[in-house]
Amino acid sequence: MGFSSRGWFGYDSKVAMNLNEPPAGLSNRTSGWAQAKDIVMRYYPPALALSLLVAVTASAGLSAPAEPLDQHAVALEAQGRAALASGDADKATDAFEAALAWQPDNAVIVLDLAAAARQRGMPGLALHYYRKVLSGDPQNLDALSGEGAALAEKGALDKAKRNLAQIQGLCGANCAPARSLADAIAKGPARRVVTASAVTPQPTVTTN
Repeated sequence: MGFSSRGWFGYDSKVAMNLNEPPAGLSNRTSGWAQAKDIVMRYYPPALALSLLVAVTASAGLSAPAEPLDQHAVALEAQGRAALASGDADKATDAFEAALAWQPDNAVIVLDLAAAARQRGMPGLALHYYRKVLSGDPQNLDALSGEGAALAEKGALDKAKRNLAQIQGLCGANCAPARSLADAIAKGPARRVVTASAVTPQPTVTTN
């Protein structure tokens, strides 16, 4: 299946102005869209609900074929984003994985899992998720930016810069995915967290 090449950052402003209408190509699924939108707007803060609906609209509207919206996945997606925003990456991961079970291979949910993996200090796992999206949509700006940021966190700055050049060729140097990746490259590799167990001397047994 194909994924949205505009992602979170590049959605058309017209999408945000037409949340009362189902995405293009989903006219025969109007009732499902209405149910999902009602759940999000009823149970989640307005700003969070708006960003979620915009992203799902963009993803569903550009997929080929378009995926029907699943109200369970939408609700779980919102829970995961709220947890991630509060710093609880483990809870966010659980919610995103549950959402993916309802809507397998959805690009937006896979990108969220990648973001959660990075917040958990697991850039290698994040790369797996970003590349899963890129395998279906090689020009997905958010996946390219996220992959580059994860590479930068691992210290692979040259590879990250190649991603940045590709993004700039697609949307310019000032688009949000390009700026985000440029900031990650400037920040450099992430500090490794050393646990107490890693530095505690282990007892050795000697024989006389």
